[in-house]
Amino acid sequence: MGLQGDRQPAANSRGSEKMADGAVGKDKCGEPRLVSLPLSRIRVIMKSSPEVSSINQEALVLTAKATELFVQYLATYSYRHGSGKEKKALTYSDLANTAEESETFQFLADILPKKILASKYLKMLKEKREDDEANDDESDNDEAES
Repeated sequence: MGLQGDRQPAANSRGSEKMADGAVGKDKCGEPRLVSLPLSRIRVIMKSSPEVSSINQEALVLTAKATELFVQYLATYSYRHGSGKEKKALTYSDLANTAEESETFQFLADILPKKILASKYLKMLKEKREDDEANDDESDNDEAES
């Protein structure tokens, strides 16, 4: 082992190698884990794509680690830029505000919408329908005049 005892790769039961340095917790056998997310769930999500036929173990682990790092960054950013600092807690509204206001996280706006009351949502739907009907009436009138 020598001086690099900690840095030797630890082989898991499937034969792929993991670095003990970046371990997060331990698996069922007591071996260090590189990721916290369940790899079986990530594999199911990845296989749900019709373009994916097989998934390399290394790609699975890297996807899991990248997902963990992304979620960590999103949570940290939302906590620092939200009301979480005062409350010492991260709330859904902090995440939703980040998705709406940060250009980096804009792609999450549909996934993390701001919470609104059902009555307010129904009112918005009603107004949208009325606007759509008014626009349809105007286009019908334009066609009739032609």
